[in-house]
Amino acid sequence: VAGEGVADGVALDLGVSSMQLDEADRGFSFMRDGPLDMRMGDQGETAADLVNTAEPEDLARILWVYGEEKKSRRIAGAIARRRLQQPFTRTAELADFIEGVLGGRRGAKAHPATRSFQALRIAVNDELGELEAGLVAAERVLKPGGRLAVVTFHSLEDRIVKAFLAERAGRMPGGSRHLPQQDDPRAPSFSLAFNGARTSEQVELDANPRARSAKLRAAVRTEAPVWKVAA
Repeated sequence: VAGEGVADGVALDLGVSSMQLDEADRGFSFMRDGPLDMRMGDQGETAADLVNTAEPEDLARILWVYGEEKKSRRIAGAIARRRLQQPFTRTAELADFIEGVLGGRRGAKAHPATRSFQALRIAVNDELGELEAGLVAAERVLKPGGRLAVVTFHSLEDRIVKAFLAERAGRMPGGSRHLPQQDDPRAPSFSLAFNGARTSEQVELDANPRARSAKLRAAVRTEAPVWKVAA
């Protein structure tokens, strides 16, 4: 493969650009009213397309899986009923509607629509699929001794990175205690640079509050061959 084993390092920063968040026309934030878009680029389905056309059960699944929204079915059902009279087109409109469905803030610091907006953004941009593809590509392009560093900002991303590095480093759990452990015959393609994830110190948080949810995981490429990915 062209470019295989040539890079000294790969850094994946999975955070959404602060400039995109602050630009109302991109439609990422419910704090600034704008078109219900949420696309990183200019191609493909928008968040408005998804909200206004997805089957209620599909929309509920997106909110539950990508946003870990416990009241996903209630929100999806309410959206499906409301869009019959008037489709959603604006971020503030959807945020206010979700807040009403959930009964207001009730003293919560986070806006009630936070999880739903996260879920829609991830779905629109296939962020988790892109992450998995990026990790596999990093394994391919790194040379022995090359370093992979990944900064995640929510639990869905972090679980994918954690599982990938654990697997590639030969540290996957042993499975059921009632069955013999199945060792993977492939040699580890990474060794962990440190155990677990590292988070921001208070000095950084004081300067950049958006780093509060950031987690860093890192690994070093070994001399083992690239693992084959199941089709």
